[in-house]
Amino acid sequence: MAQSFIIAVLGAGLMGHGIALTFARAGHKVNVFDAFQASLDTLPERVSKSLGAMGVKDAEIAEVQGRITAGKEMSTCVREADFVFEAAPEKPELKRALFQDVEQHTPTNAILASNTSVIPITTIMADLKHQGRALGTHWWNPPHLIPLVEVIKTQWTDVATIQKTIELLTSVGKTPVRVEKDVAGFIGNRLQHAMWREAIYLVESGVCTAEAVDKVVNASFGRRLSVLGPLANADLVGTDLTLDIHENVLADLDNRPAPSPYLRDLVETGKLGMKSGEGFMSWTQEDMEDVRTRVATHLRKLETILT
Repeated sequence: MAQSFIIAVLGAGLMGHGIALTFARAGHKVNVFDAFQASLDTLPERVSKSLGAMGVKDAEIAEVQGRITAGKEMSTCVREADFVFEAAPEKPELKRALFQDVEQHTPTNAILASNTSVIPITTIMADLKHQGRALGTHWWNPPHLIPLVEVIKTQWTDVATIQKTIELLTSVGKTPVRVEKDVAGFIGNRLQHAMWREAIYLVESGVCTAEAVDKVVNASFGRRLSVLGPLANADLVGTDLTLDIHENVLADLDNRPAPSPYLRDLVETGKLGMKSGEGFMSWTQEDMEDVRTRVATHLRKLETILT
């Protein structure tokens, strides 16, 4: 590693712990803040479990753990930070207030990054005094296994801020992609949820079951997506054929600007997916563990193949 930084991670949850272990494994000192003691208490165990699942040996796990310090004092966490990565809940008001507080305690040259999935970064950073050092870095779950980090610039973000962040992320093995315009959902989630909207509509309309939707994706275009993106695929088949297909199908796709009533009904009746045991499908504890294991195993194998 060419240079070691002090990294502050705000949030010790699902995303925060993965971001923290990624930087710590690369040799950086990492300070983790969380307002909830329970999250801090379980952080070492969760970091060890995630590293172990990646095949990391005990000796290296101990080294990584030694680079991570956790605490409930935000000011202590960020006061010497070179980079601050926020991984708080997806609530704009909370994130905005958090960064206003963070700005008072960080060095003036520290880069401030929000890990929001869909909230425009401009909304979160609008009240900062030094907006040029703020940007978005959208990591994907699980952050220690998914390579992509979307790096989102605002109208105020300095070029140097973008470049330094991309260099840091690249140095720890990530694949940063610049998002030049700050729009809700950025790139990945706009694409992902466009597909989810149509998938839900197909089930809602009685075209097929939820299981059939997933089987179609898994057994067809999903298999090639990691090596052939949608626009390269459109070029492969030809833009003329793509246009012909769109002429015949786009008008029939779901384009409602609001969430599906079917999805809303699932939430209102307590069918929250794996957390409640039922959502679009029914889930046993064994089913859930099987899915998590298969996803983690697939991501590790894919990383090995592609590298």
